[in-house]
Amino acid sequence: MTVSRERFLAVHDALCQEHGCPIDWFSSKDPLSELVSALLSHRTKNADSARAYRALRDRFPSWEAVRDAPTPEVEAAIAPCTWPEQKAPRLQAVLKAIGDRRPAPDLFTAEAPGARGLSLDWLADLGVREARAWLETIPGVGPKTSAAVLLFSRLRMPALPVDSHHHRVAQRLGWIPEKMPVGPSHEALEAMLPEEWGAREVYDHHEVLMLHGQRVCHWRTPECERCVVLELCPFGQRRQEKVTSVET
Repeated sequence: MTVSRERFLAVHDALCQEHGCPIDWFSSKDPLSELVSALLSHRTKNADSARAYRALRDRFPSWEAVRDAPTPEVEAAIAPCTWPEQKAPRLQAVLKAIGDRRPAPDLFTAEAPGARGLSLDWLADLGVREARAWLETIPGVGPKTSAAVLLFSRLRMPALPVDSHHHRVAQRLGWIPEKMPVGPSHEALEAMLPEEWGAREVYDHHEVLMLHGQRVCHWRTPECERCVVLELCPFGQRRQEKVTSVET
């Protein structure tokens, strides 16, 4: 689908004004810690996944220790999140894969010479596309998680995560087809980003679309009558026309 730069930026600017850009960064974790946090957050409330993450850090001194621990101990530590019995062995498998697949450290400058242990800091030496491709070779890491690791961590790389709220708003705006799943939407929506945008602009864009979906553009009962981008939203326009026709 083709969306003009002017229309795209008009939505972005209106939502930024509504939600107060720049948005504060919510995380400053290293990229490996951000990955662990993202894996724990799947289908889990933020407060619960945060509790599970803190418990994991309190229980184990390093990510290597998590990788090598008896799985029941990891499962017990992450009990606040959903499906800890599934996430514990999956998390350990991811940590093992990172250690097994990591390129030789001397190929990169992002880590100090002689750095040891599990780390994803070296991804800073790759481009966004290459870094995402490497992350997505790890079983269980998809486009949303790879983008979140790069953008939300202290790497601050301009990759665009798409959550369910962001995805819904983009569909209703006509930016992506109504039946396009969240996974493929990452590439489609990232292609719309202005080339000159850095991590700050990409982060604000993701956050304001997510906030708009949470606060106004709800799944069941969107509040189109108070939407600041109603004039730019085909879905909202159709919905408002139906309301008007019923009232008259």
